[in-house]
Amino acid sequence: LKSNPSNNEEKEAQTQLTKSDELQRLHSQALSAYQQEDYEAAISLLDEILAVCVWDAELRELRAECYIKEGEPSKAISDLKAAAKLKNDNTEAFYKISRIYYQLGDHELSLSEVRECLKLDQDHKQCFSLYKQVKKLNKQIESAEEFIREGRYQDAINKYESVMKTEPDVPVYATRAKERICHCLSKNQQAAEAIKVCTEVLQLESTNVNALKDRAEAYLLEDLYEE
Repeated sequence: LKSNPSNNEEKEAQTQLTKSDELQRLHSQALSAYQQEDYEAAISLLDEILAVCVWDAELRELRAECYIKEGEPSKAISDLKAAAKLKNDNTEAFYKISRIYYQLGDHELSLSEVRECLKLDQDHKQCFSLYKQVKKLNKQIESAEEFIREGRYQDAINKYESVMKTEPDVPVYATRAKERICHCLSKNQQAAEAIKVCTEVLQLESTNVNALKDRAEAYLLEDLYEE
């Protein structure tokens, strides 16, 4: 503006400066809301800033944190994926994406993302620790599913019991393992055990279609047609 003043440019420059001041004010408010754990307000303010500062990785990471706190993991993943592309060697973003997928029960996507982290830094402690856990779980689930395809139902049951021991702290894996055990017991014509395990699954997820079908098969084996 100083090097080449003109009315038109001065007006444009003043507009940009005003907008810049406004965005800085919104940024301060967003940080304050985040620190006060008012994540909904922080998201709303960050939405306004990111509409202008589209390529700001740090703001996206902050909004992702707010989404996680608000229980909206899929939105957090979207922001973290953008942040991973916008910032070089963003191991932290890949680690967080992998952890979210893992907590959601998507072990395959979790494994894929944690591998991206280790490509950037093979000595990353958190990523390596998560990688070992997810890889072990993934291998057990793949092995159990292979047993089911081969009709080796008792082997599959044993393997899914190992899955529950490998990951006792994320409930979705125990529920999925029980669902598959219920399926194996039903297929193996162990009707009474199948009904028990399927019922446990349905107490956790009343609309689980697979457990309903497998329990129905078990009831047929027991001639309990009404059930």
